[in-house]
Amino acid sequence: MSTTTTTRVPHPVRAAAMAIAVVFLLVGVLGFVPGITAHLDRISFAGPDSGAHLLGVFHVSVLHNLVHLLFGVAGLALARTVPTARSFLIGGGALYLVLWLYGLLVDKGSAANFAPFNTADDWLHLGLGAGMIALALGLKGNPNARSA
Repeated sequence: MSTTTTTRVPHPVRAAAMAIAVVFLLVGVLGFVPGITAHLDRISFAGPDSGAHLLGVFHVSVLHNLVHLLFGVAGLALARTVPTARSFLIGGGALYLVLWLYGLLVDKGSAANFAPFNTADDWLHLGLGAGMIALALGLKGNPNARSA
């Protein structure tokens, strides 16, 4: 007699997408928390004039924080199935690679730096983009994991 055991563990791609989405939600919230975000009293809606820095390092604005929150919500929604979770990781990773290039090319003091980004953000975007794509392409499924 053969028995098959199905675990309640999500597929690794879904788990990775959920984890990244939760981190984005956390970062979005922390961008509004005094003490975690330095100079929160100098935050602006958008643009290079925002004086707030998450963890004292990453330049943030209200728009930047809202984008993190929306990206986290989208990630959780897309993490519900393996194909959409993989799409979130690849698409989001590609988006972050574009943001990395944009950050390298944009004049940090100009209105074009609308999010705003600084050098620390730029290199974080490179790591996020490459990491998300690597997870999407590198994670293989556990045959006993839930795929949906």
